[in-house]
Amino acid sequence: MSTLIKQDILVELLANAGTGFEQVREAGKSAFQAQGFPTNKSEEYKFTTITKKIEQSIQNFASAGAFEITTEQVKANVFPGFAGDVLVFANGHYLPALSSNIEGVEISTLSDKVDTALGSIAKPEKDPFCALNQSSFDGGVYISVPKKAQIQKPILFLNFFKADAGQVIQPRVWIEAGDFAEVTFINHSVNLSESPYFVNKVVEIKGGINSQIRYYKLQNEGKNAIEVSNIETDIQKDGRFSSVTISLSGELVRNNLSLNILGSNSEGNMYGLYLLNGKSHVDNHTNVDHTVAHAESNELYKGILTDSSRGVFNGKIFVRQDAQKTNAFQQNNNILLSEDAVVNTKPQLEIWADDVKCSHGCTTGQLDEEALFYLRARGIAKDQAKGLLLYAFAGEVLEHITDESFKEYCTELVQSRLGSKF
Repeated sequence: MSTLIKQDILVELLANAGTGFEQVREAGKSAFQAQGFPTNKSEEYKFTTITKKIEQSIQNFASAGAFEITTEQVKANVFPGFAGDVLVFANGHYLPALSSNIEGVEISTLSDKVDTALGSIAKPEKDPFCALNQSSFDGGVYISVPKKAQIQKPILFLNFFKADAGQVIQPRVWIEAGDFAEVTFINHSVNLSESPYFVNKVVEIKGGINSQIRYYKLQNEGKNAIEVSNIETDIQKDGRFSSVTISLSGELVRNNLSLNILGSNSEGNMYGLYLLNGKSHVDNHTNVDHTVAHAESNELYKGILTDSSRGVFNGKIFVRQDAQKTNAFQQNNNILLSEDAVVNTKPQLEIWADDVKCSHGCTTGQLDEEALFYLRARGIAKDQAKGLLLYAFAGEVLEHITDESFKEYCTELVQSRLGSKF
């Protein structure tokens, strides 16, 4: 993408940006201008030519504004059995009138919180799309869970996307959880647009001491969607953060997930499942930074790919010199169901401490023929046997979802996808 196009994009998006956060926006603008859109020479985007895809598919780089959502639309898109609270968004703009009033949780638009330290966790210099969002986001939401609050019901982010002529949607979310607080978030998006669109989302999560935060994300949007997601969290002493990302659809999806382990006896968990068909491309980039002693991280990503789909996994674990007694585990496993499906996987460990327990690995292959023969020998039809083996493979990730209604909904989606042979 040429420098001229890059500047035109930034000018257009800045013209539609919300008000406030002048210093924050200027820092984002400077970081984006310094980095630009990634090229195929960028190591972090080596296997994901997202700039080319944006240039081909997105003609209108204006920000997509909010639009009207009805109560009926909200009810129709909350998954069955969900018993939590719902926050509704239209192209990243928070809609209080359609959202739950959650007792004990402060929720407001970001424009009402100009003192929020945006960019202090998801730093714009780390990723060009994070910088682009910081410079030109419009709307966004601020969520604060107070100290010792135990929010028993999950909070559903119900995102409606509607873009004309390939517009840009830039959601921005800031979440704070006070000391000893506990909360669960579920992120689910609904596509109302037939045309291609580009979602560039940033979520910053600030956990307190001994806070317990769960963040689940389901990607099942339009096949023309291009999405980049930057989610980054600070985990303090005795804190725990767990994420599960399920990717089922989208033309090109890039998930950046980073955990900053900042306190002892803390724990970070990252789980992911991607079922890809057609020409879908999903790239999961994860980063765990162990900075202190006596902390733990666990990571498991699994993929099932068919047709001409492509998956990318790049997981990094950093263990700093002071992070003695660290226990870090990372694994990426993939099953390819066609000769044209491709996976590029690169688990990485960088360790500067000498008293740690760390492991990482990856596997890529086909279905276990011995297990398939065993099932068929017991009278199970070939297609059913394959489905059972594939679900057993995927189910290990789904088991880490603690909300039963959301787990059941994702399970049905996965079973349906596997049963239809994609």
